[in-house]
Amino acid sequence: MDADPIRSAVEQAPYILIACEGPELTVAGLNGASRALFEGLDVLGRPLGEALADLAGQQWIDLYRQVYRTGEPVTGERWRAHLTLPDGSVREIFADFSITPWRHPDGRIRGVIGGGVDVTGLVQAQLSAERHAADMQQQYRRARDVVDALQQALLPRGLPLLPGVRVAASYLLAGAGAAAGGDWFDAVPRPGGSVGLVVGDVVGHGVTASGVMGQLRAVLQDRLDDGARPAAAVSAADRLARRVPSARAATACVAVLDVTTGELAYCTAGHPPPLVVSATGEARYLPASGGAPLGTGGAFPVATARLAPGDVLLLYSDGIIERPGRTAEEAAAELARVAADAVAGRALHAPGASPAERACTQIVELLVRASGYRDDITLLAAQLAAPPEPLRADVPPDLTRLGALRKTFGAWLEALGVTDEDAFALQHAVGELVTNAVEHSAAGEQVGVVARLTDTGVAEVTVTGRGAWREPRRVSPRGRGLALSSQLVDDLSLDRSGDGTVATLHHRLTRPAALLGRSAPESRPCPQPAADPELSIMDDAGHPGRVVLAGPIDGGSVDRVQHELLYRSRGGTLPLTVDLAGVTYLASAGVAVLHALAARHRAHGTDLVLAAPPGSPARHVLALVALPCS
Repeated sequence: MDADPIRSAVEQAPYILIACEGPELTVAGLNGASRALFEGLDVLGRPLGEALADLAGQQWIDLYRQVYRTGEPVTGERWRAHLTLPDGSVREIFADFSITPWRHPDGRIRGVIGGGVDVTGLVQAQLSAERHAADMQQQYRRARDVVDALQQALLPRGLPLLPGVRVAASYLLAGAGAAAGGDWFDAVPRPGGSVGLVVGDVVGHGVTASGVMGQLRAVLQDRLDDGARPAAAVSAADRLARRVPSARAATACVAVLDVTTGELAYCTAGHPPPLVVSATGEARYLPASGGAPLGTGGAFPVATARLAPGDVLLLYSDGIIERPGRTAEEAAAELARVAADAVAGRALHAPGASPAERACTQIVELLVRASGYRDDITLLAAQLAAPPEPLRADVPPDLTRLGALRKTFGAWLEALGVTDEDAFALQHAVGELVTNAVEHSAAGEQVGVVARLTDTGVAEVTVTGRGAWREPRRVSPRGRGLALSSQLVDDLSLDRSGDGTVATLHHRLTRPAALLGRSAPESRPCPQPAADPELSIMDDAGHPGRVVLAGPIDGGSVDRVQHELLYRSRGGTLPLTVDLAGVTYLASAGVAVLHALAARHRAHGTDLVLAAPPGSPARHVLALVALPCS
């Protein structure tokens, strides 16, 4: 028999056990499961905060210190942790745990014992099942609650993408069973290089609160968009609140940030003051300006500050402060500490997210999981950043060089952080304009492309070609490019007054805010440029009469597509299915070929099936040009 059966059992137990001793929490022992978890790390005999420094920003070390200080045990379920392994990779685990004091025989605290069960598999299975159920029900799901739908409709559809500042936001509703509240946020780009930032809170919940929130937001947005200073904008909202009883005592923090100088002017109308976190993770609260809640007869003084490059400005609603079991002072200190860790990248790993995005998602997760929450929580973050350089490219008069332009333009869009939807629209619109310019420019002349992001968050792209731009003829298979481009972007104009033709498009760029739920929020990296290989055309060996296209269909490859499809369908006399799922780019020239092929099949009474799954580039373009697909 074992000399010490209890020690042997603990060593072999399938749960994590770590014992720490003394005020430094020196690791005194850990069982086999713990050693396997931290394989390759020198843990035993070292202070816990030093041995497992990777967990310092994730609250685990703080819990051990709290138990040693108070002598009170703590427990938690399904907490998430990121562990950096010796090879540099990151492992994500979820654990149910209990951390208890370790006492001497006389009752004095000797140290802390932490035990936990790795429930990663269960949590991942649950999350996978939830995602699968959501995917299956997405197109059939009804709005769960008309109040929630109203609140979300009144919030911004997206946050502007601006030069010199990165803006992010998140909001967490008070619970699935609670009526929506009156929290709101806004980011208003202003000409001249400044942005208006707002977080506000209407008293109460339900339809009335959501409706009042929409009115106050509209007033502040209009005044900030018109160039008003914070005091003037808040005064306009105050006049509304005096006329509308339900708006009285609403609070707001309204700020105007000059992106070029970092100068900040703000008014805290009964609202918590802004928090500033430096790029290195030093947090400080700005002084409150002393303004009164709206509609209460008070004044609205303005305070000023200056942000340094890399600083993150955080506006928030009081739901993040008024959490259960925390005094206002404790919650404010905790917010500052967690915000500092999130901005500096010391908390959860999210390599594709900006510091502003990490602040808006990780702060909520890390604070709420420890204390819970009673009220809606809204966060709005803005970080000063270097403005992007304009893109300038010259395209040779050769349609086979369009792929190189797409790669260059895609890298520029990625650096801006555009969404997949906006990148798709701009890539296709610019591709059409460049194709048209190459075809109609003077012989040997290059086509110039210039793209920039305006100070109001609009992508402006000019395509300059030398030569007269001919109007498309109705009977021509060409000429669809301008029509397609105009459907994809907000505005398209042509200038033929000079030697050639200049096409200019404008498209407003936005990124969505994070709507957080009870599950751990997912960090979404900026979209990467889609792979754009050479076009391949292959027969589907398992399905006779089916041809698979993959890659770009543009002006440089369209003649080959036309030849191959006509050959396989014998000029439209044989049924044909064209699989477009792998097509990364579908230009109007390719659309013209498909329209002509469809006409041939109709004339011969044979079937032509265009197959493109929902969400694919080809499906989106075919819907715009009224070509049916399956």
